[in-house]
Amino acid sequence: MKAFVWTDWRIGLILLFLLHFCGLIGLISPISNWFIALTPLNLLVSALLLFGNGLKAGNLNPKLALSIALAGFLIEVAGVHTGLIFGTYKYGSTLGTKLVDVPLLIGVNWMMLTYASASSLAGLKAPNWVKSAIGALALVGMDFLIEPVAIRLDMWNWEGNSIPLENYVAWLLISFLMLQAYYRYSSPKFNKLAAAFLLIQFLFFGILNFV
Repeated sequence: MKAFVWTDWRIGLILLFLLHFCGLIGLISPISNWFIALTPLNLLVSALLLFGNGLKAGNLNPKLALSIALAGFLIEVAGVHTGLIFGTYKYGSTLGTKLVDVPLLIGVNWMMLTYASASSLAGLKAPNWVKSAIGALALVGMDFLIEPVAIRLDMWNWEGNSIPLENYVAWLLISFLMLQAYYRYSSPKFNKLAAAFLLIQFLFFGILNFV
């Protein structure tokens, strides 16, 4: 069966850029509430483009992807209900439908970040634990940019409106373990769209921190 055209990395790059550019303009416009409501759709389309391209390129392991998505969701459930992993926080309504107080899309987001990071570093001539450490540090840096925006957009909120240090420590450890699992049980190759996705995410949230 001929692959869908949107699985081509060039088409995916154009669509991801347009999706985030329009979202950026919308979020700083007078009708930002409309664009905030479209956040789940943005995540779903991004996931479809990223995973569709990964399947076409042959460097996405579907079973492993589902396992990491499920693990990410369950970790968030434990975090929300115990306050022992990331700190005390709760999710707002922006990320869409929730199950046991956690948006279903959170697992998808963990998988997107893990896959994109693993694929971006796959060509690096270094042991997997080194690539996992670099990838985990990059994802912590991204979370540092995401946090203020997420609070402003009611994605989630922290007790006392203060982001605890343990959140970033947890991000570092969990990201490292997920990347280690991905390298151990899969053979990711460098993926241009995955690398572009990470860059777009850094730019998107970085700009929103200053507008």
